[in-house]
Amino acid sequence: MAAQHGMPNLALRVLEETLGVSLPAAGDTADAVAAEGAYYLEQVTITETPEDDYGYEEIPDDNFSIPEGEEDLAKAIQMVQEQATDTSILEQKTILPSKHAVSEVIEDFLCNFLIKMGMTRTLDCFQSEWYELIQKGVIELRNIENVPDVYTQNMVLENENKNLKKELKHYKQAADKAREDLLKTQKERDFHRMHHKRIVQEKNKLVNDLKGLRLHYASYEPTIRVLHEKHQTLLKEKMLTSLQRDRAFGKISGLEETLQSLKKGCTYIVPEIRVGDICERENVSEGPTQKCLREARERNKCKTRMKDNTKDSKFPVDIQPDPSLYLCKENLCPSKFDYKLSNIFRLHELPVSCIALHPRKEILVSCGEDRLWKLVGLPKGTVLLTGCGHTDWLSGCCFHPSGNKLATSSGDTTVKLWDLSKGDCILTFEGHNHAVWSCTWHSCGDFVASSSLDTTSKIWDVNSERCRCTLYGHTDSVNSIEFFPFSNTLLTGSADKSLSVWDARTGKCEQSLYGHMHSVNDATFTPRGHMIASCDACGVTKLWDFRKLLPVVSIDIGPSPGNEVNFDSTGRVLAQASNNGVIHLLDLKSGEIHKLMGHESEAHTVVFSHDGESLFSGGSDGTVLTWC
Repeated sequence: MAAQHGMPNLALRVLEETLGVSLPAAGDTADAVAAEGAYYLEQVTITETPEDDYGYEEIPDDNFSIPEGEEDLAKAIQMVQEQATDTSILEQKTILPSKHAVSEVIEDFLCNFLIKMGMTRTLDCFQSEWYELIQKGVIELRNIENVPDVYTQNMVLENENKNLKKELKHYKQAADKAREDLLKTQKERDFHRMHHKRIVQEKNKLVNDLKGLRLHYASYEPTIRVLHEKHQTLLKEKMLTSLQRDRAFGKISGLEETLQSLKKGCTYIVPEIRVGDICERENVSEGPTQKCLREARERNKCKTRMKDNTKDSKFPVDIQPDPSLYLCKENLCPSKFDYKLSNIFRLHELPVSCIALHPRKEILVSCGEDRLWKLVGLPKGTVLLTGCGHTDWLSGCCFHPSGNKLATSSGDTTVKLWDLSKGDCILTFEGHNHAVWSCTWHSCGDFVASSSLDTTSKIWDVNSERCRCTLYGHTDSVNSIEFFPFSNTLLTGSADKSLSVWDARTGKCEQSLYGHMHSVNDATFTPRGHMIASCDACGVTKLWDFRKLLPVVSIDIGPSPGNEVNFDSTGRVLAQASNNGVIHLLDLKSGEIHKLMGHESEAHTVVFSHDGESLFSGGSDGTVLTWC
């Protein structure tokens, strides 16, 4: 108990030195208190450690040194001036607070010191005895001075030291982080340098290859020039030959008219003389020239007679489809995506270029690059009819709305019409300068439209057997053409990366659609005609709103080119034949894409059955695949 209520001798000495007064000893205080009968204290002797036992380390002053005698006086004076300058700078930086600014009452100083050191029991003893002495009047507050500046200055410096240590720790962390960032940046720099060097090497290699190719192509220029001259010469010879042929036909027609006039002028009947009759009478075979002349004359007569008896067809004004057909299909026929390969028909020796379904019967027609088209019965794949007559590969085909005729387009620059009941060619349209890529029937069945490599499209009149209109506007090959259902509107897709909408009656372009970055290979309408789908040479498929003539969505299924697109009967599923042999099925509601893998090589064409239960695709290996 005495240790708890007694004042330590160290604290008493600090108070005596600070106040300049002598405080009563613990024993005297105890006797005085005992005399009054208020307190009972015991004297306890506390051994204190002398301050002289603390070992101080002497710090040598190395900042100032006098140069040896070998140095001159000017150098020594300069050094003294530098030392004085450094001292003034240090004094300016180190500003000690004034006495009044940092001074503190002795009572507060001791309390703060004891709290800081964690001496709570000593603090309680000090406070109880301190206030007891003040109340008794032993100590007067006005005689108490403040703590000297050195103590408060030490506390301030200690706090600053702690703050500086914290800042140093933060700076070290920031330096470590900066070092890591620097290493990371150096690694990235080295990586980019290597990448740059590699790109420079590849660029130099490409430049060298380009120079070699230029030299290689330059060696072909003389040969190309010679071939071009030969081509021009052959064209001139062809023109001269055609003039001579026309002149010969004119002479023959003149001779026939003279012969007929002689028949009418004579009183007796002169039998008609023909080259064929003479050959038959004399049992002598016709020569090739005579036979060609006779066939050309007969063909000319037939065409002249037919053109005299026929007139140009008129474009229908009001063609209204039955909307119940489309509504029924859209509501009753569910969308199907789980097609599986069910059959393979090997129909052609060369790639299949186009497939078309009969509008009413279970019949399919396929065109190939072997110059043949074949009529196939479904589902067994029996070949019912084979048509041959084109002199080059076939590019497209389309059934007449009634289903009794077929139109085919070919690389021989012609469009042919076929009678499916006999399998014979009934009409040939000639007029394009280059290969014909596609053909389509008008809903009335009196017109056929075709698109060609010569950047034009043509509308042919079946009744008058002539070209009614040529559509000019595209700057590159016109790859696809299709009539809008039950209307006089045409849609074309071209290699100039655009789609165009035409009025077939006037031959004018009503609107052009831009958005593709590559050649447009195919474009088609939905069964209802409210949307357009198109695909290009980089595999991008676009959907367009035909009423607003604006793009709706763009789907990248590349990089393989898309060769053909077609909608099912409901208009909710779009199929695309891709150059990598995959048939992509796009769900227009959910946006999901399904893949059909079955072709060993490129897939050129795809078409849905009318009920949507089957899918047919043609590939470059000459086969037609059936998916169910």
